[in-house]
This record gives sequence, structure tokens and C-alpha cells, in this order.
Amino acid sequence: MDILVIGGGGREHAIVHALSKSPRAGRIYCAPSNAGINMIAEGVGLAVSDFEGICDFLDTHPNIKLTVVAPDNPLADGLVNELEARGHRAFGPRAEAAIIEASKKFAKELMKNNNIPTAAYEAFSDCGPAVEYLKKTAYPVVVKADGLAYGKGVTICSSFAEAKKAVEEILLDNIFGNKNPSVVIEEFLEGREVSVLAFTDGKTIKAMPPSQDHKRAYDGDRGPNTGGMGAFSPSPYYTKEMGEWAMKHIFLPTVRAMSEMGRKFKGVIYFGLMMCKDGIKVLEYNSRFGDPETQAVLPLLKTDLLDIMEAVIDERLDEIDIEWSGETAVTVVYASGGYPGSYEKGKEVAIGDVGGCFVYHAGTAIKDGKLVTSGGRVLAVTAKGKDIPDAREKAYAALKNIRIDGGFYRTDIGLK
Repeated sequence: MDILVIGGGGREHAIVHALSKSPRAGRIYCAPSNAGINMIAEGVGLAVSDFEGICDFLDTHPNIKLTVVAPDNPLADGLVNELEARGHRAFGPRAEAAIIEASKKFAKELMKNNNIPTAAYEAFSDCGPAVEYLKKTAYPVVVKADGLAYGKGVTICSSFAEAKKAVEEILLDNIFGNKNPSVVIEEFLEGREVSVLAFTDGKTIKAMPPSQDHKRAYDGDRGPNTGGMGAFSPSPYYTKEMGEWAMKHIFLPTVRAMSEMGRKFKGVIYFGLMMCKDGIKVLEYNSRFGDPETQAVLPLLKTDLLDIMEAVIDERLDEIDIEWSGETAVTVVYASGGYPGSYEKGKEVAIGDVGGCFVYHAGTAIKDGKLVTSGGRVLAVTAKGKDIPDAREKAYAALKNIRIDGGFYRTDIGLK
């Protein structure tokens, strides 16, 4: 069967690469795609927000039997709903389920009402009461934009002044452009973070190997938050016993609660967890594959991804045995100079011998016959090995043979 993947970043490159291994996969299309994806799929010049154009494209390509919606915005805005209404088979949650990521307030209320462990919080839509609350709270404190914020809507504030500034930027300046801006202020949790992505058909949950993202721009977890500068999987700190506890007390209760609310979640759900001294707590939910966690996790998958996705859609995930290689993967992101702030595009990219590593493209394009940058996160290099040190060594050896003018990458991915 032919397949259409929606998106054009490193996550989508990883998804396209995994789907291309399926013996049942025919032609793979990707909208809007990037230079790396175009090496294994056919790029389609459609924006992820062009729902009408995407549906029309599918109408004129009847051999496409599956559309995979990967990014958060089109999921939250209802692309899966629209595709299904037009008679197209789609992988990803409908808008009423994707709200679990699109609204931090919704997610926190779901956890509170279902006794799912998370940080204490308060939500505000007016700046005045929020600032008054900040005067009485303990620091550090976490300020979160309620809506989607491209992975940059969370600020850890060590003082009242920092927290007040973060709240005013979200509620008064509306820096994330949300229709009705609101903010969640929650207690700061200490511990080790872990990300668990899971396939679910609304009934059954199959967790993927745990991973750890590195959000800060620079070595030593310094600098501003980014969309993610690297990841490794599996996390050696997240034990089998922890996974069993989380399945019973977090994963299953979350999916069951969504179904009971008439918001059945079918697709990939992302659990951002904190391993605290007093147990595991939920930091956040995402309604899709994470980025760059996907680039570290999917290379470990042995089972046909297309088979899994179809089982999710048909609500027969319990019939699929999902196998993983047992290896470890380390992913390092190579970013444009200035990211996550302002940066120049069109910088030349040179990729030499990367050994057995895979280079996932995120922000790349072809201009005048040359590979150039077109985004903040440009490439992600993934290496597999017997353990984290082995995979790290391979990834960084490959990075020595890649050059992006003015670009940078963290040198400590996997050390934390």
C-alpha cells in the first residue's frame, strides 16, 4: 500500500525510514518533507495546516491507504477528524483526544480527577490573580503555557521576578499566539526525567523502550530550552519494576479516563515522567511521537511499524507482539547557530562518512544543487551500540565528519 506521512522534521524522517522497511509499503509520500526524507520518499508541497489540500491530494491518489499525522498542531486542530470524515484511513489521535497535549490545564485536571501522580498546580487565565499567587508560592516554580508551544512553553523560575515575567509573556504578550492564553503554575519536581512513548488503541497499551531527552541548548544543561538537542534509549535508570508500576498507576488510568470521557485515544501517547524520591510523577503528556526521542527509539524496533499502526487503527493492538532489538541508541542533534533564538537559513551542510550511523534530516533543503539549512534543528545523528558509551562513541565519531557553517551540537548527550 502507498502511505502519506504528514510533517517534515527529524521525527517524520525516522517514521518514514521505519515504514520503508515494511514489505507491504509501496510508495511513501511526505508533506511537506525535507531534503533527507526526499531520498527515500516523494515530497509533497503541502503545509501541515492545509487540510483541504491534503484531503484533495489523497482523493487523487487512491492507492494511498494510510496517512500518518505526526506533528502536534494538525492533530490538535483535527486533521485526523477531517481525514476520517473524507473517508481516509489515518493514524493519530482525533482532536478530542489530542487535547491531552494541546491543553496543559485539561491534562492536569484529568490527572487530579483520576488520582494520577503529578505536581501540585493552579491554572490562571488572568494575569492579576496569577501574579498574586506567585507572591505566596515557594520557589523554584514551573510556569507552563496552556496551549501548544513547540516544546518551548515551560519555564523553570527561581524567583518571583522570573515567574512574573514568564506569566506576563504568556498572558499579556501572548508570545505563543494561543487563542485564549492561559497558564499553569506548578510545583517544581526534582529527580531524573524519563520519556515513555507508547502505542495505544484506546484499550491496550504497548510501551516503547524508555528514553531521555536533553532540552537545554548547551552542555551541562545550560542555556534556553529547545525542542530537544539529543536523546538516548533505553534509559538505564527506568527499571522493569518502575515500568510495571507506571503502567498500572499512570498509563492505563490515563487511557481509560480518556475513553470514559468520550475521547478515545488511538495513536502514540507520550508520557513525560519524573522519577522523584517519593515515586514517579507525570510532568506532561504529548499526543504523538516525541522529537528527538523518536530518532532514538524507532531504530530499535524490530516489528513492522506498518503492522503496528494498522493494529492501532483497527483496535486490535492486543494481537501484536512488538519486538525490540535490545540495543542502545544515542541521538545527537546538530543545530543552526543561534538556535533556539534567531538563526540564518541557507547555510551549507556537508555530510561525510558516518559509518553505521543514520543521519535524520530535520531542517534541510536543496538550493542550487547544494544541501543547505532550512530550520533550527538541522540534523540528528543516531548510533546504535551495546550500551550508552558504545553508542555515544559512534555518534560523536560520525559528527566529526559532518559540518554545518556556524552550527553547534552538545558534546554531553548520554553522559547525564
